[in-house]
Amino acid sequence: MRRNKAAIFGLAIMAIFLGLAIFAPVIAPYSPDEISSAGASPPSWQHLFGTDDLGRDVLSRSLYGARISLSVGAVAVVIALLLGTLAGAVAGYYGGWVDGSIMRAVDVMFAFPSIFLILAIQAMLTPNIYNVMFVIGLTSWMGVARLVRGEFLRIRQLQYVEAARAIGCGDLRIIFRHMLPNAQGPIIVAATLGMAGAILTESALSFLGMGVQPPMSSWGNMLMDSQAYMRDAPWMSIIPGLLIMVTVLSLYFIGEGVRETLSPKERHAGS
Repeated sequence: MRRNKAAIFGLAIMAIFLGLAIFAPVIAPYSPDEISSAGASPPSWQHLFGTDDLGRDVLSRSLYGARISLSVGAVAVVIALLLGTLAGAVAGYYGGWVDGSIMRAVDVMFAFPSIFLILAIQAMLTPNIYNVMFVIGLTSWMGVARLVRGEFLRIRQLQYVEAARAIGCGDLRIIFRHMLPNAQGPIIVAATLGMAGAILTESALSFLGMGVQPPMSSWGNMLMDSQAYMRDAPWMSIIPGLLIMVTVLSLYFIGEGVRETLSPKERHAGS
């Protein structure tokens, strides 16, 4: 029950953030790249979240940054889900050497520290928002593959799958029409938690200068810009840092709530 309340809270926060991101051009009081002569000024009635070192409104940049950070997280997790679901479904359905080959590939990918692998790939590409989405998705599908494989290994032994085979259904029909819809619970949880991880990864890349590039604003490169001003202008780092923390925490609440809802044993244990 507590986790369900936390999940509802997380959904409300994410709905608010999503609305702010979508309507940022209407809500933002200034252009995110509008430079004033004031320099770094503290929060005031004119600039509710203050301004950064170039005099740009932090509130406006935070709203536009939400669009970038949430978009990167959503697209990256879609890529990871597509790759992981396909790999896990094929491995779990066919088993044998197919399963062994795919799982060994997953083990190899897990053997590399993900952040270093992402940085290495980014170093070979031109850092931009599209490459960030692609690279994060390409390096975060392995956990989804393991989850889907486990579900398919369980489901393929059930009677309705045997019945589908008996009446002559093809492999693709059995996988995508009969088995995959019944394995969607772990996929939904993985998507929620994966989006939180993707937002954190994007923030880390942008903080290191290998992610979203200026003048485009994201929460990560706003933190990068604030490094030299953490003592003199703390609002420059506090605002994007809090936004990242609240977003990731809300997504984790949603993921835990979904997991509890889909798991009767977990629900009864927590009540």
